[in-house]
Amino acid sequence: MRFIAGSNQATASWPQRHRSAKHREVLAVVTMAILLSGCAASPIVSGGGLSSYDGLTQSDGKVTKSRLLVRKEKVMAAKTVNISPTFFPASAAPKLSNAQRALVANAVDRALCISLSDRFQVVRADGSADLSVRASITQATPTDELAAGVSAATSIGTKFVDMGTNVPIPIPRVPIGLGNLSIEAEAVDPAGQQQAAMLWGRGATVFFSSPKVSKASDAYDLAAEFGDDFAYLLVKGESPFKGVGIKLPSWQKISSGVGLAPKHKACENFGRSPGVAGFVAGKLGMPPEWTDKGATPSQ
Repeated sequence: MRFIAGSNQATASWPQRHRSAKHREVLAVVTMAILLSGCAASPIVSGGGLSSYDGLTQSDGKVTKSRLLVRKEKVMAAKTVNISPTFFPASAAPKLSNAQRALVANAVDRALCISLSDRFQVVRADGSADLSVRASITQATPTDELAAGVSAATSIGTKFVDMGTNVPIPIPRVPIGLGNLSIEAEAVDPAGQQQAAMLWGRGATVFFSSPKVSKASDAYDLAAEFGDDFAYLLVKGESPFKGVGIKLPSWQKISSGVGLAPKHKACENFGRSPGVAGFVAGKLGMPPEWTDKGATPSQ
Protein backbone atom coordinates (compact mmCIF):
# COMPACT_ATOMS: atom_id res chain seq x y z
CA MET A 1 0.00 0.00 0.00
CA ARG A 2 2.80 2.37 0.84
CA PHE A 3 4.46 1.55 -2.48
CA ILE A 4 1.26 2.32 -4.41
CA ALA A 5 0.69 5.59 -2.51
CA GLY A 6 4.26 6.62 -3.16
CA SER A 7 3.82 5.88 -6.86
CA ASN A 8 0.65 8.00 -6.99
CA GLN A 9 2.47 10.94 -5.40
CA ALA A 10 5.34 10.62 -7.82
CA THR A 11 2.92 10.40 -10.74
CA ALA A 12 0.96 13.43 -9.50
CA SER A 13 4.10 15.54 -9.23
CA TRP A 14 5.24 14.87 -12.80
CA PRO A 15 2.94 17.51 -14.42
CA GLN A 16 4.24 20.08 -11.96
CA ARG A 17 7.83 19.26 -12.83
CA HIS A 18 6.93 19.35 -16.52
CA ARG A 19 5.29 22.78 -16.19
CA SER A 20 8.27 24.07 -14.20
CA ALA A 21 10.67 22.92 -16.91
CA LYS A 22 8.50 24.56 -19.57
CA HIS A 23 8.44 27.80 -17.58
CA ARG A 24 12.21 27.79 -17.34
CA GLU A 25 12.47 27.26 -21.09
CA VAL A 26 10.09 30.14 -21.75
CA LEU A 27 12.00 32.37 -19.33
CA ALA A 28 15.31 31.52 -21.01
CA VAL A 29 13.92 32.31 -24.46
CA VAL A 30 12.32 35.59 -23.35
CA THR A 31 15.42 36.67 -21.46
CA MET A 32 17.66 35.92 -24.44
CA ALA A 33 15.34 37.80 -26.78
CA ILE A 34 15.40 40.83 -24.51
CA LEU A 35 19.16 40.73 -24.19
CA LEU A 36 19.66 40.45 -27.94
CA SER A 37 17.20 43.21 -28.81
CA GLY A 38 17.76 45.40 -25.77
CA CYS A 39 21.25 46.67 -26.36
CA ALA A 40 22.15 49.84 -28.21
CA ALA A 41 24.54 49.41 -31.12
CA SER A 42 28.14 49.97 -30.09
CA PRO A 43 30.07 51.05 -33.19
CA ILE A 44 33.75 51.86 -33.02
CA VAL A 45 34.21 55.31 -34.53
CA SER A 46 37.69 56.58 -35.34
CA GLY A 47 38.19 60.30 -34.97
CA GLY A 48 41.69 60.50 -36.38
CA GLY A 49 43.09 61.80 -33.10
CA LEU A 50 45.55 59.03 -32.29
CA SER A 51 49.20 59.46 -33.16
CA SER A 52 49.08 56.00 -34.79
CA TYR A 53 46.50 53.34 -35.62
CA ASP A 54 49.06 50.69 -36.53
CA GLY A 55 49.04 47.41 -34.64
CA LEU A 56 45.58 47.75 -33.09
CA THR A 57 43.92 44.36 -32.70
CA GLN A 58 40.33 43.36 -32.02
CA SER A 59 39.60 42.64 -28.35
CA ASP A 60 35.86 42.65 -27.65
CA GLY A 61 34.04 42.13 -24.38
CA LYS A 62 30.54 40.76 -23.89
CA VAL A 63 28.90 44.12 -24.65
CA THR A 64 31.91 46.22 -25.63
CA LYS A 65 33.67 46.54 -28.99
CA SER A 66 37.33 47.49 -28.93
CA ARG A 67 40.58 47.54 -30.84
CA LEU A 68 43.69 48.03 -28.78
CA LEU A 69 47.44 47.96 -28.50
CA VAL A 70 49.66 47.85 -25.41
CA ARG A 71 53.43 47.62 -25.12
CA LYS A 72 53.37 45.87 -21.78
CA GLU A 73 57.03 46.18 -20.83
CA LYS A 74 57.06 49.95 -21.39
CA VAL A 75 53.69 50.50 -19.70
CA MET A 76 54.47 48.41 -16.64
CA ALA A 77 57.78 50.27 -16.18
CA ALA A 78 55.94 53.61 -15.94
CA LYS A 79 55.27 55.03 -12.47
CA THR A 80 53.69 58.42 -13.12
CA VAL A 81 50.87 59.53 -15.44
CA ASN A 82 49.08 62.73 -16.35
CA ILE A 83 45.67 63.14 -17.97
CA SER A 84 44.77 65.74 -20.57
CA PRO A 85 41.12 66.88 -20.53
CA THR A 86 39.04 64.64 -22.79
CA PHE A 87 38.13 66.25 -26.10
CA PHE A 88 34.42 66.11 -26.96
CA PRO A 89 33.63 68.05 -30.16
CA ALA A 90 30.08 69.19 -30.84
CA SER A 91 30.09 67.22 -34.10
CA ALA A 92 30.34 63.96 -32.13
CA ALA A 93 27.00 64.61 -30.39
CA PRO A 94 25.20 67.63 -31.86
CA LYS A 95 22.01 66.91 -29.88
CA LEU A 96 23.76 67.34 -26.55
CA SER A 97 24.29 70.76 -25.04
CA ASN A 98 27.73 72.21 -24.33
CA ALA A 99 27.15 71.63 -20.61
CA GLN A 100 26.19 67.99 -21.19
CA ARG A 101 29.22 67.35 -23.36
CA ALA A 102 31.45 68.90 -20.69
CA LEU A 103 29.85 66.70 -18.02
CA VAL A 104 30.40 63.50 -20.04
CA ALA A 105 34.00 64.42 -20.92
CA ASN A 106 34.74 65.14 -17.27
CA ALA A 107 33.21 61.80 -16.27
CA VAL A 108 35.79 60.13 -18.54
CA ASP A 109 38.63 62.08 -16.90
CA ARG A 110 37.44 61.40 -13.36
CA ALA A 111 37.08 57.66 -13.98
CA LEU A 112 40.52 57.52 -15.59
CA CYS A 113 42.12 59.40 -12.71
CA ILE A 114 40.56 57.28 -9.97
CA SER A 115 41.26 53.96 -11.69
CA LEU A 116 44.82 54.86 -12.72
CA SER A 117 45.51 55.73 -9.06
CA ASP A 118 45.48 52.01 -8.29
CA ARG A 119 49.07 51.81 -9.56
CA PHE A 120 50.26 55.17 -10.83
CA GLN A 121 51.14 58.45 -9.19
CA VAL A 122 48.79 60.84 -11.01
CA VAL A 123 50.20 64.31 -11.59
CA ARG A 124 48.68 67.47 -13.01
CA ALA A 125 48.06 67.63 -16.74
CA ASP A 126 50.88 70.16 -17.18
CA GLY A 127 53.33 68.13 -15.08
CA SER A 128 55.98 65.77 -16.45
CA ALA A 129 55.11 62.07 -16.33
CA ASP A 130 56.21 58.70 -17.66
CA LEU A 131 52.93 58.43 -19.58
CA SER A 132 50.49 61.05 -20.82
CA VAL A 133 46.89 59.98 -21.43
CA ARG A 134 44.66 61.76 -23.90
CA ALA A 135 41.17 60.71 -24.97
CA SER A 136 38.62 61.93 -27.48
CA ILE A 137 34.92 61.14 -27.69
CA THR A 138 34.12 60.33 -31.31
CA GLN A 139 30.38 59.60 -31.06
CA ALA A 140 27.63 59.76 -28.46
CA THR A 141 24.06 58.87 -29.32
CA PRO A 142 21.58 60.64 -27.02
CA THR A 143 19.21 58.84 -24.68
CA ASP A 144 15.49 59.08 -25.44
CA GLU A 145 14.25 61.06 -22.43
CA LEU A 146 10.61 59.97 -22.74
CA ALA A 147 11.42 56.25 -22.89
CA ALA A 148 13.89 56.64 -20.01
CA GLY A 149 11.24 58.42 -17.96
CA VAL A 150 8.71 55.65 -18.56
CA SER A 151 11.30 53.03 -17.59
CA ALA A 152 12.28 54.89 -14.43
CA ALA A 153 8.65 55.35 -13.37
CA THR A 154 7.92 51.66 -13.98
CA SER A 155 10.92 50.44 -12.03
CA ILE A 156 10.32 52.53 -8.91
CA GLY A 157 9.07 50.24 -6.18
CA THR A 158 9.15 47.16 -8.45
CA LYS A 159 12.58 45.84 -9.35
CA PHE A 160 11.79 42.21 -10.33
CA VAL A 161 9.21 40.21 -12.23
CA ASP A 162 8.49 36.53 -11.48
CA MET A 163 6.85 35.24 -14.71
CA GLY A 164 5.54 32.20 -12.77
CA THR A 165 8.89 30.46 -12.47
CA ASN A 166 9.96 31.40 -8.95
CA VAL A 167 13.09 32.81 -10.59
CA PRO A 168 12.75 36.60 -10.48
CA ILE A 169 14.47 38.64 -13.17
CA PRO A 170 15.08 42.41 -13.21
CA ILE A 171 12.48 44.55 -14.95
CA PRO A 172 14.20 45.76 -18.15
CA ARG A 173 14.20 49.26 -19.57
CA VAL A 174 12.01 50.16 -22.50
CA PRO A 175 14.28 49.09 -25.40
CA ILE A 176 13.84 52.39 -27.24
CA GLY A 177 16.32 55.24 -27.54
CA LEU A 178 19.21 53.62 -25.71
CA GLY A 179 22.36 55.74 -25.94
CA ASN A 180 25.86 54.68 -26.91
CA LEU A 181 29.39 56.03 -26.68
CA SER A 182 32.54 55.67 -28.77
CA ILE A 183 35.95 56.88 -27.60
CA GLU A 184 39.55 56.68 -28.72
CA ALA A 185 42.48 57.14 -26.36
CA GLU A 186 46.22 56.65 -26.14
CA ALA A 187 49.10 56.85 -23.69
CA VAL A 188 52.36 58.31 -24.96
CA ASP A 189 55.80 58.55 -23.37
CA PRO A 190 57.75 61.83 -22.95
CA ALA A 191 59.14 61.41 -26.47
CA GLY A 192 55.60 61.25 -27.86
CA GLN A 193 55.84 57.55 -28.70
CA GLN A 194 52.55 55.65 -28.37
CA GLN A 195 52.76 52.92 -25.73
CA ALA A 196 49.07 52.03 -25.50
CA ALA A 197 45.95 52.85 -27.50
CA MET A 198 42.32 51.85 -27.61
CA LEU A 199 39.29 52.37 -29.82
CA TRP A 200 36.22 51.65 -27.69
CA GLY A 201 32.47 51.46 -28.34
CA ARG A 202 29.62 50.42 -26.06
CA GLY A 203 25.86 50.87 -25.91
CA ALA A 204 23.44 50.96 -23.00
CA THR A 205 21.49 47.76 -22.25
CA VAL A 206 17.96 47.19 -21.04
CA PHE A 207 19.06 45.28 -17.93
CA PHE A 208 22.28 46.89 -16.78
CA SER A 209 21.85 50.60 -17.58
CA SER A 210 19.86 52.82 -15.25
CA PRO A 211 17.34 54.98 -17.17
CA LYS A 212 17.62 58.69 -16.37
CA VAL A 213 15.70 61.58 -17.90
CA SER A 214 18.55 63.23 -19.75
CA LYS A 215 19.87 63.03 -23.31
CA ALA A 216 23.35 62.63 -21.83
CA SER A 217 22.54 59.95 -19.24
CA ASP A 218 23.72 56.81 -21.06
CA ALA A 219 26.84 58.54 -22.41
CA TYR A 220 27.57 59.73 -18.87
CA ASP A 221 27.33 56.22 -17.41
CA LEU A 222 29.32 54.68 -20.26
CA ALA A 223 32.05 57.30 -19.81
CA ALA A 224 32.90 55.76 -16.45
CA GLU A 225 32.97 52.28 -18.00
CA PHE A 226 35.48 53.44 -20.59
CA GLY A 227 37.64 55.09 -17.93
CA ASP A 228 37.81 51.82 -16.01
CA ASP A 229 38.65 49.80 -19.14
CA PHE A 230 41.42 52.06 -20.44
CA ALA A 231 42.91 52.41 -16.96
CA TYR A 232 42.95 48.61 -16.64
CA LEU A 233 44.92 48.44 -19.90
CA LEU A 234 47.60 50.65 -18.32
CA VAL A 235 47.49 49.32 -14.77
CA LYS A 236 47.73 45.66 -15.81
CA GLY A 237 49.34 46.01 -19.24
CA GLU A 238 46.73 43.75 -20.83
CA SER A 239 43.25 43.76 -22.33
CA PRO A 240 40.43 44.37 -19.85
CA PHE A 241 38.24 41.95 -21.83
CA LYS A 242 40.30 38.76 -21.97
CA GLY A 243 40.61 36.16 -19.24
CA VAL A 244 39.16 38.42 -16.57
CA GLY A 245 36.59 37.29 -14.01
CA ILE A 246 35.00 39.60 -11.48
CA LYS A 247 37.14 42.72 -11.05
CA LEU A 248 36.87 43.76 -7.42
CA PRO A 249 37.39 47.51 -6.90
CA SER A 250 40.22 48.73 -4.70
CA TRP A 251 39.48 50.49 -1.44
CA GLN A 252 40.59 53.85 -2.83
CA LYS A 253 38.21 53.42 -5.76
CA ILE A 254 35.33 52.60 -3.41
CA SER A 255 36.01 55.61 -1.20
CA SER A 256 36.31 57.92 -4.21
CA GLY A 257 33.10 56.45 -5.60
CA VAL A 258 31.11 57.51 -2.54
CA GLY A 259 32.39 61.06 -2.81
CA LEU A 260 35.40 61.04 -0.48
CA ALA A 261 38.70 62.68 -1.35
CA PRO A 262 40.67 60.92 -4.11
CA LYS A 263 44.04 59.30 -3.51
CA HIS A 264 45.92 61.92 -5.53
CA LYS A 265 45.32 65.66 -5.41
CA ALA A 266 45.43 65.92 -9.22
CA CYS A 267 42.12 64.02 -9.36
CA GLU A 268 40.40 66.83 -7.44
CA ASN A 269 40.53 68.86 -10.67
CA PHE A 270 37.86 66.56 -12.10
CA GLY A 271 35.55 67.02 -9.11
CA ARG A 272 34.32 64.38 -6.74
CA SER A 273 31.82 61.66 -7.50
CA PRO A 274 28.20 62.49 -6.62
CA GLY A 275 28.41 59.45 -4.34
CA VAL A 276 25.33 58.13 -2.57
CA ALA A 277 23.25 61.15 -3.59
CA GLY A 278 24.04 60.53 -7.25
CA PHE A 279 23.31 56.81 -6.93
CA VAL A 280 19.90 57.39 -5.34
CA ALA A 281 19.02 60.14 -7.80
CA GLY A 282 20.00 57.88 -10.69
CA LYS A 283 17.78 55.07 -9.43
CA LEU A 284 14.90 57.55 -9.33
CA GLY A 285 15.57 58.53 -12.94
CA MET A 286 16.94 62.01 -12.21
CA PRO A 287 19.43 63.53 -14.67
CA PRO A 288 23.13 63.31 -13.77
CA GLU A 289 23.30 67.07 -14.31
CA TRP A 290 21.40 67.51 -11.05
CA THR A 291 23.94 65.85 -8.79
CA ASP A 292 27.32 65.96 -10.55
CA LYS A 293 29.03 69.32 -10.09
CA GLY A 294 31.57 68.50 -12.80
CA ALA A 295 35.15 69.68 -12.95
CA THR A 296 36.62 72.09 -10.42
CA PRO A 297 39.04 74.90 -11.24
CA SER A 298 42.68 73.87 -11.20
CA GLN A 299 44.40 74.54 -7.89
